[in-house]
Amino acid sequence: MAAVFTDSNFDVDVLKADKLTVVDFWAPWCGPCLALGPTIDALSKEYDGKINVGKLNVDENPNVSVQYGITSIPCVLFIKNGQIVDKQVGAAPKNVFDKKIQAHL
Repeated sequence: MAAVFTDSNFDVDVLKADKLTVVDFWAPWCGPCLALGPTIDALSKEYDGKINVGKLNVDENPNVSVQYGITSIPCVLFIKNGQIVDKQVGAAPKNVFDKKIQAHL
């Protein structure tokens, strides 16, 4: 299961993480976000122990969303060593995420 990232745990769980972290910015009212959910959960299981995968609800966590200029969701950021190394805006097939993850492992 994907982790739950929040305004309060983002700094420690994402920015200070020792491995690549995939963050899905989403909201429960967003159809494409809900469609992407199973893909994010599958990535979490497949890459368990190799990378961190989680979701951040933009409605409940406005600070991180504003900090990263999230204006369209779903938006998936790939963060390593505290820096954004890749980004995917909009839903996409799992293989798109696999390629981005493999490029930054």
